[in-house]
Amino acid sequence: MTDKITIRRPDDFHHHCRDGPSTASVLKHAVPRFTRCLMMPNLKPPVTTTELALEYKQRILAAMPTNHHKTFQPLMTLYLTDRTTPEEIEEAAALKNDDGTPTIIGCKYYPAGATTNSDFGVSKVENLYPVLSKMQEVGMMLCIHSEVTHADIFDREPVFIEEIMKPLVAKFPALKITMEHISTQEAVEYVLSAPNNVKASITPQHLMFNRNHLLVGGIRPHLYCLPILKAEVHRVALVGAATSGNPKFFLGTDSAPHATHTKEAACGCAGIFSAHAAVELYAEVFEKEGKLELLEDFCSSYGADHYGLARSTETITLEKKPWKVPTTFEFGELTVTPLKAGEEMQWSIVGLEHVFLMMAVTTMSSFMMAGAELAKAIEFLLQWEEC
Repeated sequence: MTDKITIRRPDDFHHHCRDGPSTASVLKHAVPRFTRCLMMPNLKPPVTTTELALEYKQRILAAMPTNHHKTFQPLMTLYLTDRTTPEEIEEAAALKNDDGTPTIIGCKYYPAGATTNSDFGVSKVENLYPVLSKMQEVGMMLCIHSEVTHADIFDREPVFIEEIMKPLVAKFPALKITMEHISTQEAVEYVLSAPNNVKASITPQHLMFNRNHLLVGGIRPHLYCLPILKAEVHRVALVGAATSGNPKFFLGTDSAPHATHTKEAACGCAGIFSAHAAVELYAEVFEKEGKLELLEDFCSSYGADHYGLARSTETITLEKKPWKVPTTFEFGELTVTPLKAGEEMQWSIVGLEHVFLMMAVTTMSSFMMAGAELAKAIEFLLQWEEC
C-alpha cells in the first residue's frame, strides 16, 4: 500500500481566483499546490480585451501570498463575445512573458446564458468564425463551456456536442480546443473519438459526486455547480477517463468560490470551492481506482502538453495523513464554504500546514460588522465574477 507519492507540481487549467479582496484568500490555497493556474475571465465586467487581461494579471500578482514559490504563473484568458475581433486576438497572441510563454494563452467561449455571469457570451457560434480562424492561425487555445441553453439542464452537454462541437471541429480542423469541465459519458466518448487537437479537463467534483449527492435527502447548495452533477453512469465514465492514462484528459478544477451566504440562499450561486484540497481530492480518486501511478501525468503532464507549456520541474509530495477540512475559510471580509467541509481528507501535502486558523473561520470582527458595513460588503460582492 502506497502511503507517500512525489509528483511534479501540478497545473490547474481552469481556476477562478476572483477579483478584489477575495483574490488573496483564494491564492493562499492555489499557489502552494500549482505551478500555473488558467484564470477565468468572467469578471464583472468580463475580461474581453488584452488591456483588461494585463490589468487583471497585475491585480493577481499584487495579491500573491508572502513566501510563495516564485515560479507560480497566472495564465490569462480573454472572454469571447459577439464583438471580439480578429485584431484583438492578434494583439493578445503577440504578447509573451519573460520566459517566452504566451501572456494570454487562450480565449473562453461561454454560450450566452449558459452559466453564471455569461450574459456577455456568444449568442451564435457563427458570429465567432472570423475570430476562430485567427485563433487557429496564431495557435491560440479555445476553451469551451460545452453546454447549450435550450435543452434540459442534464442534457445540455450532449446536445452541445452534436449541434456545436462537431461542426466547429470540422470547420476549424487545426484549432486547439479544450472542452472544460466535461460532465457526461457522451463527452468522454466524443473526446476519445475527436482529433488530437480536442482534449478535456475534468473537475474533482464530477469525479467524486453524482446528482444524488446534490439532491437526495435535501438540497446541498455547496455541491451545486455548472455543469450540474449528473447520474452515476456519467461519474463512472469520467473516473474511467481520468484514471486511464489517456493524454486527452487532464486536471482542471473549476474551483469557483462564492461567499457562503450567496450559496445558502433562495437562488444560490453555481460553483464549488476546491482549491483548498484540489490535488488531495484527485489523489483520493486515483487511489480508490488503484491508479496512483497515473496521478502525476493527469495533474502535471497532459494539460501542460496540450497548452504547449513545459512540464513543471518542481515537485510536491503527498502522504497518507488524514486531516479535517474546516467548515469555512476566510474569503476577503466574508467566508467561503469549501468542498467536503467538516469531512476528513485522507491525503496531505508534505510541508503544507492544514492548520488554517487564520483562514478557516472569519474573524469575530467580520461577524460584528455594523449593518451599513455589511451592506457595503454585499454590494461589493455582487461586482465579483462568478463561475
